[in-house]
Amino acid sequence: MITGDAAYIKKINRSLIIREIVKEGMISRADLSKVTALTRATISAQVADLLEEGLIIETQLEHNSVGRKPIMLSLDGQAGYALGIDLDYGQISFTLSNLAGQPISSKFIEINTIEYSEILPLLVDQIKQYEALHSDSRYGIVGIVIAIHGLVAKDERIHYVPRLHWNDLDLKGDLERQINIPIYIENNANLSSFAERVFFHHETENLLSASLYSGIGLGMMMKNEFFRGHDGFAGEAGHMIIVPDGRPCNCGNKGCWEKYSSESRIFEFLSEKRNIKNLTYDQIQKWLDEGDQEVHEMMEQFLYYLAIGLNNMINMYNPEVLVLDSELLRMYPDSLTKIKEKLNSSISHYRELTLSHIGKKSCVLGACALAIKHFLDVPMLNLSYDQQTTQNESALI
Repeated sequence: MITGDAAYIKKINRSLIIREIVKEGMISRADLSKVTALTRATISAQVADLLEEGLIIETQLEHNSVGRKPIMLSLDGQAGYALGIDLDYGQISFTLSNLAGQPISSKFIEINTIEYSEILPLLVDQIKQYEALHSDSRYGIVGIVIAIHGLVAKDERIHYVPRLHWNDLDLKGDLERQINIPIYIENNANLSSFAERVFFHHETENLLSASLYSGIGLGMMMKNEFFRGHDGFAGEAGHMIIVPDGRPCNCGNKGCWEKYSSESRIFEFLSEKRNIKNLTYDQIQKWLDEGDQEVHEMMEQFLYYLAIGLNNMINMYNPEVLVLDSELLRMYPDSLTKIKEKLNSSISHYRELTLSHIGKKSCVLGACALAIKHFLDVPMLNLSYDQQTTQNESALI
């Protein structure tokens, strides 16, 4: 039983109620009382507050049976918006979602600089444009989460971003001095794992999500919380050595996992071997369809080393679910089956190995979801994923 002062208990009850309303989509007061084990009087008082605040709305359902029409409660998705930003090398992606996590608009800006002094004002300008555009809603933009492709400390300070050559930067503080909206900084792989948990794997508390594009980023959810390690730098599994004295890596070691099982490795090898500068997925798909032996052998080697690293991850963290995000794995026939066949250790235990249904958008959608979680002040979100087409814009800076 939860004990404490009245204000604390009220806060806990509010969180329980909001979580269930979001989870169910639509729910009656009576059903809320059942699933939360709160009295009807408590439900009524809390619901009255949430209605007054404009966070939830009432809908009267039509039905043919005798008696009063049921009144359902749901989150007012249009009461506010969350802004997710994916800050990557050469490009910044922006996605705006409503409070239900559904994307409203998306755009990207190409950048030809890595200078922090140039990128910071660009971010400020874009955020202020979003803020002005949605100032007429009840809560406006409720939070901004920025995904960083590098090391983010527990205090949200940027420790190191390899491709941007950034070290020890306080992006959060620099933005907060110019923008009056809650801002959060998080590692991109963590946000991808959060998106997989929030939008698809609702019953999973322990989840690993591995992105295999430019390197290998590992996001880890343990008991519905990010697993960060001592300083916040846990999850750099791409730099786990799987081939002693192997291929040199930018991190300073040799034989790192991502030098053998990232998509960038495949693209680099084939681009150089076949003298094609801007190699595309379509070209690789064409070679696979044609039965190109060299490409098929490369993919088999890719799966072989991927399975070695995954086996290590399974043994170390014993996850319920492992999610892999890779276009090459989606293209290659029976890729998951072949990986599972290589995970045959009698001491390795996991429940599910699957490909991401969200793909490259998982990072920015996870950012939106995390902003919503903070705003609603709930321990976890269960949202539905809608593959609706969002408005796309692009600008060249």
